[in-house]
Amino acid sequence: MSFIAINPATEIVLGEYPLHSASEIEGKLAGAADAYRLWRATPLEARARLMVSAAELLEGELPVVAELLTSEMGKSFNAARGEVAKCAMTMRYFAEHAATFLATEPIETSASRSGVRFDPIGPILAIMPWNFPLWQVIRFAAPTLMAGNVVLVKHAPNVPGAAAFIEDLFIRAGFPAGVVTNLYADVDTVAKVIGDPRVAGVTITGSERAGRAVAEIAGRHLKKCVLELGGSDPFIVGAHADMDLTVPMAVTARVQNNGQACIASKRFIVLRERADEFISRFSAAMADVPMGDPMDPETVMGPLVSAPQRDLLAAQVADSLAAGATAAVGGAAPSGKGYYYPATVLVDVPAHARAATEELFGPVAVVHVVDDLAAAIALANDTPWGLGGSIWSADPAEIDAAIEGLDVGVVFANSIVVSMPELPFGGTKNSGYGRELSAYGVREFTNVKSFYVA
Repeated sequence: MSFIAINPATEIVLGEYPLHSASEIEGKLAGAADAYRLWRATPLEARARLMVSAAELLEGELPVVAELLTSEMGKSFNAARGEVAKCAMTMRYFAEHAATFLATEPIETSASRSGVRFDPIGPILAIMPWNFPLWQVIRFAAPTLMAGNVVLVKHAPNVPGAAAFIEDLFIRAGFPAGVVTNLYADVDTVAKVIGDPRVAGVTITGSERAGRAVAEIAGRHLKKCVLELGGSDPFIVGAHADMDLTVPMAVTARVQNNGQACIASKRFIVLRERADEFISRFSAAMADVPMGDPMDPETVMGPLVSAPQRDLLAAQVADSLAAGATAAVGGAAPSGKGYYYPATVLVDVPAHARAATEELFGPVAVVHVVDDLAAAIALANDTPWGLGGSIWSADPAEIDAAIEGLDVGVVFANSIVVSMPELPFGGTKNSGYGRELSAYGVREFTNVKSFYVA
């Protein structure tokens, strides 16, 4: 069995990557365990120098890496360039700040000396998705490696080239063998790896279904896990929204990464007094989104990652239209090569329609109209997910009400939701638990060890 990379814009097979055998997996686990003993003893300053070296390599190879990401998952070349640059910036950030985040915290007690240390715990398995092939790995790996852990990466089957590149990047930067290890493994093998006593924890970014399965296995083996799962993020247009800012950012929020982002805005909740203007301008702007060859610098939106992903989105939209929703723009997949789906705006969506109850992982926006901000926040929270959300308003009172009232892990005001190294990232409810990035992300896979010297 193999992982096969297919260009979603051309449907051409890019390469075939055989799964690792049982003996190869055993060798990689043993190598990670050996590397951990070396890596945890490596001074933090030396870890930081190697992390900067990896960032320099990434920056020097930016166009080549970006083309790899575009060819395997279809994101626009411009977006891929941005992803690579963001990864290098994040690696530099944690190289610079990890010492502060991991510093021993003195705590005053009756002892002569007491406090808390943050010690590494061992090899960490990362189960990663295809939508941000480099960023999803780096945002976990950079802080986790700086904490003194080593990482095993089980990447998505449709980005095997990116998976191989990541392991090679760290080796070329001078990291010891086994500190970053790529695993080509199927579901059954992943379950065995989670349960292996040499693996200290697991993190997954993926679907709610996959998260539940991983958490169940991790719980059975008493392993720490972090879950970053699905989302149906609200984009609330307040009474005092600046439409010249809000409308173009609404388009970006929905079509970024070809609409395939957990934190992409998916539900646009508009106060009635602003609804006609927003729907009219938003629909017109979505209709103008350039879709085509993702390597063309003029392209904003490329194809979806695969035929099954495109077909699922098309079925969700078709079923919602049949249930009574209206497509203000788009609503049907084009013919021809590539797994394309146009920017789409659905209005008057019934509460029972699939577009109202399921995550839409593609460039389809659902617009809801409500009477006031309280109703907007209530509707935003009326979902199983709680990853991110945004509020668009010039009124500080509206902004503060949304920040306080939204039941999510991340709230942005007058800016689309993004992940950044300075702020913790993660969700609540069925969007998962645990945090990545920031000081909280560095400490997720550490032993918070108290000490007391009488």
